[in-house]
Amino acid sequence: MTGGAEAARSVVIDREYPHAPDRIWRALTMPHLVAEWLMAGNVAATPGHRFAFTADWGRVDCEVREVEPGRRLVWSWDAGALRSTVTWTLEPTATGTRLRLEQTGFAEEAPRYYHGARAGWPRFLDALETLLDGDIT
Repeated sequence: MTGGAEAARSVVIDREYPHAPDRIWRALTMPHLVAEWLMAGNVAATPGHRFAFTADWGRVDCEVREVEPGRRLVWSWDAGALRSTVTWTLEPTATGTRLRLEQTGFAEEAPRYYHGARAGWPRFLDALETLLDGDIT
């Protein structure tokens, strides 16, 4: 590995939601639901599918890298100079689902992306929880 790859950092967040994995999977893979808690984008649970999220601060280009329906979803996540990967893992629990978000690939020399993700993802996951607690269709 090169020095840059060895120096990469990750953001990892684990949360448990009192909802079944299929409900959370829908919120991760249906564009109209993703737009309510994350950003607008033409997401799909199809390997190789390319899409972009847009927000007032800019754009994120993504590609679906891996799909295990109801269990695991992996996107590339490229914004500006950032080339990273976002992995969603769903694990059923006795009371709902454990959702793990891991974003990897933050270079030491570009700390603003890392700090932005550390601040942003918890807010997005709070919004996901609010969505899940409501009536999603």
